[in-house]
Amino acid sequence: MAEMNFGGVIETVVTSKEFSLEKAHEVLKNETIAVIGYGIQGPGQACNLRDNGFNVIVGQREGKTYEKCLKDGWVPGKTLFPIEEACKKGTIICMLLSDAGQIAVWPKIKPYLTAGKTLYYSHGFAINWQDRTGVVPPSDIDVIMVAPKGSGTSLRTMFCEGRGLNCSYAVYQDASGNAEEKTIAFGIGIGAGYLFKTTFQREATSDLTGERGSLMGAIEGLFEAQYDVLRAHGHSPSEAFNETVEELTQSLMPLFGEKGMDWMYANCSTTAQRGALDWAPRFREAIKPVMEWLYLSVKTGNEAQIAIDKNSQPDYRDKLNKELEDMRNKEMWQAGVTVRTLRPENN
Repeated sequence: MAEMNFGGVIETVVTSKEFSLEKAHEVLKNETIAVIGYGIQGPGQACNLRDNGFNVIVGQREGKTYEKCLKDGWVPGKTLFPIEEACKKGTIICMLLSDAGQIAVWPKIKPYLTAGKTLYYSHGFAINWQDRTGVVPPSDIDVIMVAPKGSGTSLRTMFCEGRGLNCSYAVYQDASGNAEEKTIAFGIGIGAGYLFKTTFQREATSDLTGERGSLMGAIEGLFEAQYDVLRAHGHSPSEAFNETVEELTQSLMPLFGEKGMDWMYANCSTTAQRGALDWAPRFREAIKPVMEWLYLSVKTGNEAQIAIDKNSQPDYRDKLNKELEDMRNKEMWQAGVTVRTLRPENN
């Protein structure tokens, strides 16, 4: 483990320099890792672990996702099994179903969580709000988490490029006395960039806040507001989209992703710098109360309950697809379809 300075705050992190892949193999050498669910996180984690030489099987019911398992090289009866059979064979049971899916299958999975096994998560939702989800693990198993800070697709893509995706890790229950080492080994196994310690409660709260905030919800709301204002004042769809989305994603985000916001500012005109510096505090003051409201809604479990109620409805997939279709059909994102075809790499 290494101590690093994060803006004046010292934190302990773990990388493959301190905890090698060879050490991870040694820690997990007697484990059979059963990845349950092959949706968002499942493919990336399962394939990375397999490529890194760990003993991995997948538990997935038949259907469209099952066909993806076959395409990715999982073999029925050898490395691909029905969910309950995979749970029986596995010593580390990886709950990588959706949050709603975890709640639904919990009664079927729990009997296979026998003494000495490990229950693994990549999100603290089910455990942190167990009074709402009903997911209460037996006391004689380890309960651990490695949470990639990105999608399973990104985890896999970056792994194939020789890079790692940053991950948090946590131990909820240490029955074996070896749970933390096991957790870190698992993180190295899936190809983490660096690992930082958290708790199930902090991960669940920060994750729901982030995805409703700057990562997804807030940025879509910001895009829509700016695009609509520009269009209402006579700017064309192409101009409004370029000034709202395209320039940010294609030009500016790589700059502050590489070296920080000050670096991005330094590479823009003095007029842009002055305006950005003047307006950033105004946006912060306007948005901060909404973020506090959002955080409170997450912390109290209100957002978890909304997700549980909505996602447990039998027609939730149809409703979700309709909402996503409505977003896709908005003028802003339809303008984006045309803008993307005009990028130099597409011509």
